[in-house]
Amino acid sequence: MSGPRTYLDWNATAPLRPEARAAMLAALDCVGNASSPHAEGRRARALMEDAREHIAGCLGADPRRVYFTSGATEAANWLLTPNRGGGASKAAFDLLLVGASEHACVLEGHRFPAGRVERIPVDGDGIVDLAWLERRLAAAVAQQGAGTTLVALQAANNETGVLQPLASIAGLLAAAQAIWVCDAVQAVGRIVLDVKAIGRGALFLSGHKLGGPKGVGAVVFASDDLSPEPLLRGGGQERRQRSGTENVAAIAGLAAALAAALSEQDEVAARSQHLQRRFEAGLRSLSSEAVIFGDAVPRLANTTCFALPGIGAETALIALDLEGVAVSAGSACSSGKVARSHVLEAMQAAPALRTSALRVSSGRASSEVEIDACLAALRRLAEGQAKRHLQSVKARDRKVA
Repeated sequence: MSGPRTYLDWNATAPLRPEARAAMLAALDCVGNASSPHAEGRRARALMEDAREHIAGCLGADPRRVYFTSGATEAANWLLTPNRGGGASKAAFDLLLVGASEHACVLEGHRFPAGRVERIPVDGDGIVDLAWLERRLAAAVAQQGAGTTLVALQAANNETGVLQPLASIAGLLAAAQAIWVCDAVQAVGRIVLDVKAIGRGALFLSGHKLGGPKGVGAVVFASDDLSPEPLLRGGGQERRQRSGTENVAAIAGLAAALAAALSEQDEVAARSQHLQRRFEAGLRSLSSEAVIFGDAVPRLANTTCFALPGIGAETALIALDLEGVAVSAGSACSSGKVARSHVLEAMQAAPALRTSALRVSSGRASSEVEIDACLAALRRLAEGQAKRHLQSVKARDRKVA
């Protein structure tokens, strides 16, 4: 299809912000290596440390507790380790509790042996089972003692947009002295959030979800209770926690994107809420059988995960793409595969709905025109599906006759 396209896959990657582009271009003109002691190196180091301080300020953190990574997957792999670090004793966590609806980088990226990992169930709306979590933490304290459990729970789900009750989770974890690793990738820049909300532990974010560059992210520690073994060893960059020559341009772009996202957060959230309501009203008008996952609980204002029964996700993605509309089927981090969502499975959605689930996610530049274009394309798809079904029934009836 020729002409302008409709991009409604902002949870997968947000278009690069002009502020991030400008910061990156300026940093690319900086020749030095940030580890070099000469003037060029010091200039590169200054750009990076300015970015670190800016990110810390945006998230209520100490700049010394901000570390740069290549993104969320590396962050999860680094943080979710049995080794607590922090000294020669190498104290270890005895247990990892991980939300059943977490991103794959958390579910698959940890370094715990299978026998020391348990999944925290979620209810039909995708909210973590707080009663289960409280009981399991109490049992862990009784068996191994306080402070022996690492808990991985995200702030906002990447597929459904469902928001977890952060204050309630923080209270339970504090009582058990458990340490929290929080995937804040979809939440930062969309809801009010800073590192103090998690109490003890760390959160991580990713640049390209904010309108920054791909391939850069950050870990922000809330306290000194978590100090995992380095994942990458070598030259000792990032205070010996993450070796490798720093990507100064990407780091500068990340900081600029975060600042821009926070400066317009309320405005974009209000507009996203309007577009979400418009889209979901249109879905329900299109089909009385339309299912919107998590619609009974707080969600990100920009995200709708839905299913139109009888229309498979793969068929829908291809058809919409041919009409110039870009959406996704759940997470975009599965090598282009369209598979049943583990998130919806954890929510105990019916298998037929899981194979039909699509995600529409908007952003700062999204418009009513784009929402209406997506709805129009979905309507044509549904009408075509109904017509094919009717033709199939008539053909079957003629054969029977």
